[in-house]
Amino acid sequence: MTRYVVFSHGKESGPWGTKIAALADVARDADWGVESIDYQGIDDPDARVAKLIAEGVAFGPRPVLVGSSMGGHVATAAATALNARALFLMAPAFDMPGYEHLTPAPNAAPVVIAHGWGDDIVPVEHSIGWARRYGATLHILNTDHRMQDQLAALGRLFRDLLAELAAQDA
Repeated sequence: MTRYVVFSHGKESGPWGTKIAALADVARDADWGVESIDYQGIDDPDARVAKLIAEGVAFGPRPVLVGSSMGGHVATAAATALNARALFLMAPAFDMPGYEHLTPAPNAAPVVIAHGWGDDIVPVEHSIGWARRYGATLHILNTDHRMQDQLAALGRLFRDLLAELAAQDA
């Protein structure tokens, strides 16, 4: 049975942006199947969650969900319905002003968050608070919201998560 990683992009990006493409290569190298959901033209987070759930069931049981910014929110909100095996979130859009009530709680899967100290879109304090509330692993990098200068670090963190999951399978 193929193990899958399913990516969810942010509000202003696309399904195969730089971060997703780099992490997809990491997943393929570790023998995971990859898919990225296209949310372009869908601004409503709830509609994105519904689309991820509807399309995500096709990728088999217990996918690893990866999300960036709004995609992190979407992946987390869909994790229970898809019985996600793990979450890898980059600058997740949690606790945003006016939308705090929409911030999802995680399922029982391990959660790894990477966030930038210099993020001016989603303040790093949001991930610090969320990680504290739910016991997520949090890596704070010296970068901004896009994290383009930290692709190697993100790749290492993601590779470590996939290796940990593979070791559980052995």
